[in-house]
Amino acid sequence: MSEILIGSNPDKQEIIITDALGNPMPSIKQREEVPIEERGKQLPKPQGYRILCAIPEVEEAFESGILKSDETRKHDELLTTVLFVVELGPDCYKDEGRFPNGPWCKPGDFVLVRPNAGTRLVIHGREFRIINDDSVEAVVEDPRGISRKFI
Repeated sequence: MSEILIGSNPDKQEIIITDALGNPMPSIKQREEVPIEERGKQLPKPQGYRILCAIPEVEEAFESGILKSDETRKHDELLTTVLFVVELGPDCYKDEGRFPNGPWCKPGDFVLVRPNAGTRLVIHGREFRIINDDSVEAVVEDPRGISRKFI
């Protein structure tokens, strides 16, 4: 089992990440500028029965025309039920016992999932989620107008 220990150097005020034996691990630069052409290569490849999805752009205004606050837009993005399928893992929908009618979605589809479904990650300011293949509840042709029901 490996551990990651996080410590800091008070002289340089930088974070040093070490393994369980105290050996420094390679640093990862968070804000390095990456050309747009290269950004697509940095997307994770979903493994097993996982699906890589992008969060569609959140509307900037309500239907009435009133602009949404940044906090409201953040909540809309966080709790969205509509995702855009980017890529399927190699084992998605291979279990014929669970998926007798074949795949439920394909890359390029908009799908409905439960709010907070999957693992959330941000790549170059854009949020993505990695969900399980059985998390897809429906496929929609046009996701505009679909929103989460609040009580």
